[in-house]
Amino acid sequence: MNLRQQMRVRLAESPLWLRWQRLQPRERMSLTLLGAFLLVVLLYALLWQPAQQRARDAQAYFQQERELHAYMEQNTELARRMSRSNPVSLAPEQLQGLVTQSAQQKGLTIESFDFGSDGSLQVTLPSAGYGTLLRWFDELQAAGATLAEVSLSQVGEGLVDARVSFRAEG
Repeated sequence: MNLRQQMRVRLAESPLWLRWQRLQPRERMSLTLLGAFLLVVLLYALLWQPAQQRARDAQAYFQQERELHAYMEQNTELARRMSRSNPVSLAPEQLQGLVTQSAQQKGLTIESFDFGSDGSLQVTLPSAGYGTLLRWFDELQAAGATLAEVSLSQVGEGLVDARVSFRAEG
């Protein structure tokens, strides 16, 4: 007896199959339609709806990135002018004190400090207000600190986690 024949014998002996066979044709049709409906609902709930939600999330993220890019393009010349017009001199040993004091004045919480081998100071700020952070950068640049590298990730409406690397001009 081959595998296909064994499967047919087992199916014929199955209590569910026997019960199915005893149903009226109208009942079988109703159960078949109900099963098809449930299959469609499950496919929608488990596949289609999550895919649509991911597509909406991706579109919203793309729009945020597009707005950020437009903002950066709009303010490129301002950033260039600010970087060229930094006449203030700051000694490297004063950098940490300046960063700490100005962060406290702005209400920013510094999570950690790391000193780079090139004399830079890396600072991590959790859940900082984006506008406050930009004003803090301006203040530090006016005091003689140079932004070497900035990494921002959005954590909420108007809030970012920031990792910033500063260098002293001097």
